[in-house]
Amino acid sequence: MMSDTFCPDCKRNTEVVCDHAAGDTVCSECGLVLEARSIDETSEWRTFADDSGDHDPNRVGGPVNPLLGDAALSTVISRAPNGSNVDSSLTRLQNRGGDPDRALLMAFKAISSMADRLSLVTTIKDRASEIYKRLEDQKCTRGRNLEALVGACIYIACRQEGKARTVKEICSIVVGATKKEIGRAKEFIVKQLEKGDSMHLVTIRPGDYLRRFCSNLGMSNEEVKAVQETVQKAGNFDIRRSPISIAAAIIFMITQISEVKKPLRDISLATTVAEGTIKNAYKDLYPHAAKIIPEWYSKERDLKNLSSPRS
Repeated sequence: MMSDTFCPDCKRNTEVVCDHAAGDTVCSECGLVLEARSIDETSEWRTFADDSGDHDPNRVGGPVNPLLGDAALSTVISRAPNGSNVDSSLTRLQNRGGDPDRALLMAFKAISSMADRLSLVTTIKDRASEIYKRLEDQKCTRGRNLEALVGACIYIACRQEGKARTVKEICSIVVGATKKEIGRAKEFIVKQLEKGDSMHLVTIRPGDYLRRFCSNLGMSNEEVKAVQETVQKAGNFDIRRSPISIAAAIIFMITQISEVKKPLRDISLATTVAEGTIKNAYKDLYPHAAKIIPEWYSKERDLKNLSSPRS
């Protein structure tokens, strides 16, 4: 590798050769070693794929995780190319040894996998991992359903980051835990962590779900804007329904007077809200339709197209 530097022997700026293997920096003009035993801080790439045809280089060592301590430095005994253990006794000894970070590693991998399936950003993954780490530090995870705890951590992290997901959405990517178990785990985590400090959860509002739900339904920008304004105006009325139910019912209301109507079944699938629940919320919103639907959207359309809710 060539670069320019000042050589005290040549008394001028000359090109030098950096020998990374020896750690020497040598002047290309006079051969003077300007620097010896320097540390190469660039990435080191090597291949350890003896038992496969994959020759892509892999970074030596994984990224440092501040939540794991020295867990990333542990040694794992691999298998020989023929499939047999290099030393079965060493493998048994390793598996027998207690690794205090093993549970954390499993939880973090589960969090990363679930978050990827929900297309969540890295900040939410990190927040969920921090929440689980706090639980592990308090020694309160033993004997509890790992999948339910991990799902609840992701749910809480989404709430805290202002990117709320429904419990049904979390449940859809969790294997081995029901919606009720995830809900109970969420309540347990909030109660447990409130002992040390406040567990801040952002209040869920109907507008938190709209963009994602409308995108899932392929609604136009005009329809999305109408839905958003309708949700804001609906907040002035005492509609005692869950935020997600109100959001789904308003989407159903707007699509009824739109050029492209959406079937109730499609709205139910996109919002994870049962059809009966949407109908009940719509029944409460229907009397206020003329007041909550924006005039700019309703004046070119006939509100009579809104179907009367069935009793």
